[in-house]
Amino acid sequence: MPRRIGLLIFPDFQILDAAGPIAAFEIAADLSPGAYELTLLAAEPGPVRSSSGVAMMAEPLDDRRFDTVMVAGGQGTRGAVECPRTRAWLIAAAAQARRATSVCSGAYLLAHAGLLDGRRATTHWSRCPDFARRYPTVRLEPDRIFVRDGDVWTSAGITAGIDLTLALIAADLGEAVSRRVAQHLVVHHRRPGGQSQFSDLADIGGQEGRFAPLLDWMRERLAEPLTVERLAERAAMSPRHFARAFAAETGMTPAKAVERLRLETARDRVEGSPEPIDRVAESAGFGDPERMRRAFIRAFGQPPQALRRAARA
Repeated sequence: MPRRIGLLIFPDFQILDAAGPIAAFEIAADLSPGAYELTLLAAEPGPVRSSSGVAMMAEPLDDRRFDTVMVAGGQGTRGAVECPRTRAWLIAAAAQARRATSVCSGAYLLAHAGLLDGRRATTHWSRCPDFARRYPTVRLEPDRIFVRDGDVWTSAGITAGIDLTLALIAADLGEAVSRRVAQHLVVHHRRPGGQSQFSDLADIGGQEGRFAPLLDWMRERLAEPLTVERLAERAAMSPRHFARAFAAETGMTPAKAVERLRLETARDRVEGSPEPIDRVAESAGFGDPERMRRAFIRAFGQPPQALRRAARA
């Protein structure tokens, strides 16, 4: 019996949030006939216009049961979270489903329905500060490509929906099938690194955000010790209050932000200049090349030398 996938869309959804998982499930069903049955759903059935202007046909929300409920993201999440019918359906459908999932900012709908309360989750890096403020009971993990917490799965931005779907397929049909799906899609079976490699800390903190001047000040002093106490003093706040306020504004701890700034600076120099790796490590504030290498592998999935070779290829 096929696993029924109900994929929720809404006006101004991001089309790749839906199309990426659909393609992955389609290929899995070709490789394992009868594995999946896909249904697009919307509060207003019929053609649903994506943010690109291209529409997809959706069926109505009703009491059908699904093995997996998936929610797309996109600009339209702002309106979709205000739809009582969508929220009520999502709560009921998730209660009957084996698992509930979201792509990108679709996590807003899961959170608004209370499905992420007390759970670990992620969403698109640019939405993390706003998401953290709106849903403080969610244990947000901004640097993850996808997060599984029990029977609820969430993923980062847009193409991360494919990463999530490959993981769902692996859980259902095994790693071998998931790997073959990735080969057909010509994507990583397990993408290296977290989503911080695709983001900019200035965007996360906001170009005109509360701590934007502090972030600029930090960039000019990366080779110096940047402790919470020193940053708090610069911000004219107590260390405890500063740490809480900074995390609420940016979606990450001060220590994580310092590492991110150092990584951004170091990666630019590694890829764009012939400067020796040890000198890059020192000027970016890592202290020694080994410490920088470990940070690069955590963030980008590759050491500095590999990124430099790829940039010059």
